Amino acid sequence: MSKFTSTLVPIGECVEAIRTWNPALESDDDTFHYIDISSVSQDEKRIIQKERMPTANAPSRARQLVKTGDVLVSTVRPNLNVVAVLPMEMDGATASTGFCILRPNPSLLCGRFLFHWVQSSDFVGNMVKRATGQSYPAVSDKIVKQSQLPLPPLDEQRRIAEILDQADALRRKRQRAIDRLNELGQSVFLEMFGDQFAEGNCQSLGLHAKKIGSGATPKGGGAAYKSEGISLIRSMNVRNGTFSRRGLAHISDEQARKLNNVIVEENDVLLNITGASVARVCIVPSDVLPARVNQHVSIIRLGDTILPEFLEAFLLLPKTKRKLLTIAESGATRQAITKQEIEELRIPIFSIESQRAYAVRRNIAAVVSRRLAHQVEVLEHLFFSLQHRAFTGQL
Repeated sequence: MSKFTSTLVPIGECVEAIRTWNPALESDDDTFHYIDISSVSQDEKRIIQKERMPTANAPSRARQLVKTGDVLVSTVRPNLNVVAVLPMEMDGATASTGFCILRPNPSLLCGRFLFHWVQSSDFVGNMVKRATGQSYPAVSDKIVKQSQLPLPPLDEQRRIAEILDQADALRRKRQRAIDRLNELGQSVFLEMFGDQFAEGNCQSLGLHAKKIGSGATPKGGGAAYKSEGISLIRSMNVRNGTFSRRGLAHISDEQARKLNNVIVEENDVLLNITGASVARVCIVPSDVLPARVNQHVSIIRLGDTILPEFLEAFLLLPKTKRKLLTIAESGATRQAITKQEIEELRIPIFSIESQRAYAVRRNIAAVVSRRLAHQVEVLEHLFFSLQHRAFTGQL
C-alpha cells in the first residue's frame, strides 16, 4: 500500500481553457457532432449517441468545442452524476453548455484520475449540496471548478487510475453479462409473440391494471433518508429488466405511514416516468419489501389477465421503448410520462397460458441474472470502498 499526503487543489487550477463557437455561423460543414445530456449514459458513464446534426439546426446550447480526453460533467441534476470522457472518434465535437468541460493540464493532472474523482461520493455530494433550484437543480461551471480534489504526484495519480480502471472494468463486465441475459429474455419473447401486433389484438394497459400511479418523496427529501428502515425505491434502482440495490434509500416507519398510498407489492412493475432514466422498467423483487416509491417512479399493479413478466418484456421491446421515449419528450415542461399515457398504452393480449409458458423460460435466465446482480452489488461495494481509499491516500 502506498500512502501519500496530497494537497487539496481547486479543479480549475488543473485544467485548461476550452474554445467556444457557434456552429451555425462558423462551421464550413453541413453537419456537426453534437453532445447533449441525453447523449451520455448515466449508468455506463460514456457517450452512447454519436449522431451528426445539421449545422443549420444547431441549438443555442451547442457552443463548446471538445477534444479527446476531455472530461464532461453535467451541471444539471448533479445527483445523477452524468459524466463521460470524450473518445477519440468524437474529437472536435460540440458539447452542450449543460456540461462543464474539464480539460486536464497534462503536466498536473491525469485525465483518468480526474474522471474517477468526478464519480466519487465526495465530489457528487459537494455538487448536490451546492446545487440551486427545486425542480431543476443545477450547479455552475464556476462551482465545479472551485471544488477541490486531492492532487498526489502524477505517477501516483496514474497508478491509482489504473487500479480503479481495472476494478471498474470487472464490475462492468458482470453488468454486461446481465444485459445479455436480459437480451435472451427479449429473444424468447420475440420468438413466442413477435413484435408486430395487430391493432385488433391490442388493448389499453389501464383495462388490465389494478393500480397505476407514481410515488412521493418524504417531507425533507434526502434529509429524511435513514441507514435502515422501509425501502424507498428511486429511479436509480430501476434498471432495464433488473432491480439495483445501489443507492437504495430507507425511511422511518413514521415517514412510511405518510406514504401509505404508494406502498409497493411483490410483482408490481416499476416504470421510470421522469429524468434521464425515463422508460426504464423492472419487476419488484420480494426481498426489497416493505417499500415505497418516490415521485419519479410509477407503480403498475396488474390484474389476472397480464403477467408482470409479460408486461416487463413488452415494455423493454425496442419499439415500445422508443414509443415511451417519444411520449416523454413530448412533455409540456419536462421529459415525463403521465399516468394517463401509461393507461392508454396499447398492449397485445395473449392467453394467460402462453404468458405463463414465456414466464417459465424467462425465469430460468432470471435466476442466473439475480446471481450476477448480487455479484455486481458486491463488486460495486468493493469498488466504492477502493475509490474512497484511493482518494484518501490509503491505496
